[in-house]
Amino acid sequence: MTAVPPPYTVRRAVEEGDLAACFQVRKEVFVGEQNVPEEIEYDAYDPTAVHVLAVAADGTALGTGRLLHGADAAGKTGGDLTVGSLGRLAVTRQARGLGVGAALVRAIEDEAVRLGLTAVDLHAQTHALGFYERLGYVAYGPEFPDAGIPHRAMRRTTAAA
Repeated sequence: MTAVPPPYTVRRAVEEGDLAACFQVRKEVFVGEQNVPEEIEYDAYDPTAVHVLAVAADGTALGTGRLLHGADAAGKTGGDLTVGSLGRLAVTRQARGLGVGAALVRAIEDEAVRLGLTAVDLHAQTHALGFYERLGYVAYGPEFPDAGIPHRAMRRTTAAA
């Protein structure tokens, strides 16, 4: 019995064109679908963040996410330099329901462990709280708006803790 290859793979975005593919997914989902202004979608953290990318067997980009760490994450994690900040998680409409989002979160957590981080924080859109809770994240603090969309802060301890 031969193993069936997954419909996609997830990797750290390092190859030529990977970052452009990450930005295209973000533009499609956040700017196109959620009406986030393009000028706030891309920021000064993109050049130093660890980006992950999900791609189909044919090379089509299906999803992305990023991990901020060190000083870049401190403003989102209460100043704790041992905590990373997961963000900009986006899955294209055609790839939703395939487990891409969960695979991207786990890949970001793997990168956090590789960096020696003890936890990962994120700011979840409130409609996505259940998704992150199923992956072991716990909400804390009050609801707040980000780009006009309600969010909650969440955290999960990593294997490096």
